[in-house]
Amino acid sequence: MPETTTRPKPQFTAKEDFHRQAREDRYQFHDYYLVDDLLEDHHRMARQAVRDWVKAEVSPIIEDAAMRGKCPTHLFKGLAEVGAFGPSLPVEYGGGGMDEIAYGVIMQELERCDSGLRSMASVQGSLVMYPIYQYASEEQRKKYLPKLGSGELIGCFGLTEPDAGSNPGGMLTTIKDDGDAYLLNGAKMWITNSPIADLAVVWAKDEEGKVRGMVVEADTPGFSAPEIHGKWSLRASITGELVFENVRVPKENVFPDIRGLRGPLSCLSKARYGIAWGAIGAALDCYDSALRYSLEREQFGKPIAGFQLQQKKLAEMITEITKAQLLAWRLGTLANRGEATPAQISMAKRNNVHMALEVAREARQIHGGMGITSEYPIMRHLMNLETVLTYEGTHDVHLLITGHDITGINAFE
Repeated sequence: MPETTTRPKPQFTAKEDFHRQAREDRYQFHDYYLVDDLLEDHHRMARQAVRDWVKAEVSPIIEDAAMRGKCPTHLFKGLAEVGAFGPSLPVEYGGGGMDEIAYGVIMQELERCDSGLRSMASVQGSLVMYPIYQYASEEQRKKYLPKLGSGELIGCFGLTEPDAGSNPGGMLTTIKDDGDAYLLNGAKMWITNSPIADLAVVWAKDEEGKVRGMVVEADTPGFSAPEIHGKWSLRASITGELVFENVRVPKENVFPDIRGLRGPLSCLSKARYGIAWGAIGAALDCYDSALRYSLEREQFGKPIAGFQLQQKKLAEMITEITKAQLLAWRLGTLANRGEATPAQISMAKRNNVHMALEVAREARQIHGGMGITSEYPIMRHLMNLETVLTYEGTHDVHLLITGHDITGINAFE
């Protein structure tokens, strides 16, 4: 493989490059238990700003992007403009200066549109900006964070490897001292944004076997990021690998004071928190579409919403969504106080994603054959959520994290 790799140009540079579809975004928010009463005005304002942007700029193109398997990369600038990159990080470091609940409701609105859209934002904010803010030197913070927050730079997060997924401690990527730099060698897999990223936050083992984090710029010789093709899920999000062949990483780019898995796991907790909120958005979109369809679709002389089995589906869907909304809100209040534990975040991520997947499946049944077409968002959400169920920690791994927390016995060892 050559030492230098030409960075691929974005597949799309303007929204006009997509064939806009006629499908109107008719989504209406559903809040059965008036959870909005628990939010502050600035939470609702942030959510509305994102909702308006999504309806105007993303909903008209998202089905086409997913069908074609192309990432609408021009949306990165729009995501920055609505404050979706690092909403809860300080303004002076490129963030939004808001709290964790604002971060949550923003992620919910993005995933209401598409899980891939939320992934684009949560990777940039939680897995790239957050570790640089938390662990990098002040010089690195000033160098990278404002440009990441504005969307001028795009980042990705390199932890998962071909042979180290649920067990990140088994990573094979290494760094070795080479004078004024470290030599980085190895590979990462299933990396959102990597083929178009300007930099990567990478985790590797040093010569003592300690996990270290660092910022690696994509134009460094030996760095490549081939795209992964053939996905049936997250088709509007770009995914790739990271390959490092004797990549020289300046020592000042290595996080100075964090060693071990605590660093990358803290980033995952930040991202998993956003997913716990985001998945509710996907569920709400499926429920909203199913409710409307059931009131409009007639069979046997009346709307199918009038039949008992359809009402059972809809009633159970809104019940589970409401429970997830309350769980996310409580988690957000704990996060604002700095008291949310990784195990609590795991519980919410696992519960809410599973809930959303079940809601999507029920919604698909209510839509009948129309549920598999791009006229409705159901099948796209369903395919996306199959991935969300297993990334940032699989459904089963999060169950064992809860088990470890309540018993004190580690089932991973």
